[in-house]
Parts: sequence; structure tokens; C-alpha cells
Amino acid sequence: MTADALTLVDARLTLAGNAGPVEILRGISLRIGRGETVGLVGPSGSGKSSLLMLMGGLERATGGEVRALGQDLTAMDEDALARFRMGNMGIVFQSFHLIPTMTALENVATPLELAGRADAFEAAAAALVAVGLGHRADHYPAQLSGGEQQRVALARATAPAPAILLADEPTGNLDQANGAAIMDLLFALSEQQGATLVLVTHAPELAARCDRVVQLGDGRVVSDSRGTRREAAE
Repeated sequence: MTADALTLVDARLTLAGNAGPVEILRGISLRIGRGETVGLVGPSGSGKSSLLMLMGGLERATGGEVRALGQDLTAMDEDALARFRMGNMGIVFQSFHLIPTMTALENVATPLELAGRADAFEAAAAALVAVGLGHRADHYPAQLSGGEQQRVALARATAPAPAILLADEPTGNLDQANGAAIMDLLFALSEQQGATLVLVTHAPELAARCDRVVQLGDGRVVSDSRGTRREAAE
């Protein structure tokens, strides 16, 4: 079993634009160990979210290699990628992406059911308790605050106990108090589950809580430094 959760070798992403091809990522090489936490920072347009999408197989690299848990994502078709994500990855976005016609419990349980879990609803209920929403399980997204909806999204991402957690500006739509609570939960859950966490954020203080802080600029890695969490451990 590889010691790396994620490995990128000269990964590139070029997309079609109105004026011709646009280079989004220009040769990213990174190795992220199992259980490591990494903050991705950089100005808008630097490629942070695109890099996270490559790691999750939601965008396909146009060059180079992207591996997750030793598996080559660039060699998988869409069905294989979906199956791999379902069993190994949890993804939290800035927008909550909850299904409005489903309760909080159903939103969390549905991916587990699709993965064939016989205990889908029991696991979903436990995940909601873990994020402090056991009492809101039967409420619909419209009946929940923004902070509560993001807690549901976090429960959905962590309920399968994935090896890799990817978070793209998970506090971007929340006020400061709710954002801080969500980040505390995200770090706590990833640590409890031993998951690798990759976090895209504009907030340097959040990125600094990670083991490593990787800064992007113009589609390239411009620095890769230790966060305060690793410094404290040492």
C-alpha cells in the first residue's frame, strides 16, 4: 500500500476559452501523505479549486499524472471515477449541494445507500449526531440555517469514513462564528477518522492550522511550507 494519499506528477489542465486554450494548471507536482492535512492558498484565479477538482477526479488532467491511494485517476472512465470517489473520498463545497426535497437524514443516507451500505440510515444518523444535528435529522434544507446546511454536507462527506477529504472554501457562505465552528468540526472529524484533508481557503489562518501550506500562483506551486499544526507536533 502506497504511503501517499495523493500524488501529482507534472499535472496540467488546459481548458477551451473564447480566445483559445487557457492553461489553468501548468505542471503541478505534489505528494500528500496519508493522514496529512494540506491547505491550498493563493489569489483568485491561481488554480486552487481546479487543483482540488483534479485530486477528486472531477476534472481530468490534460497532461501529467494524478494518483489517489495508488490508483491512476487519469486512466479511469467516469463510471470508475464515480465508484472510486464513493468508496474513498468525501468532498465539501462552498455551496452546500443538498437535495431540497430530502430531509437532512436522507441527504446523508443516500450516498451510503448507493454504495450498498445496509446500515445507511443508522450511519447517517450517527454522522448527524457527530456534527451536532441529531435533533434536526427530519428537517429539510430550507428549514435549516446556512451553518446547519453545511454541517449536513459535512456529515454526508464524512459518514463513509473516507480516506481523503477535499474541502473547497467550505466556510465561504457562512458568517464568522458558523465558519469557525465548521472548520473545528472538519479538522476534528478528519483527525478522528485518520483522513487526509486538502483544504482550499483564502484565509491564511485556516491554512496555517494544517500540516502544510501549499501556495499557488498562475497555475504553479510557488511555495510549500509547514503549517502551525506540524510545527506544534515537532
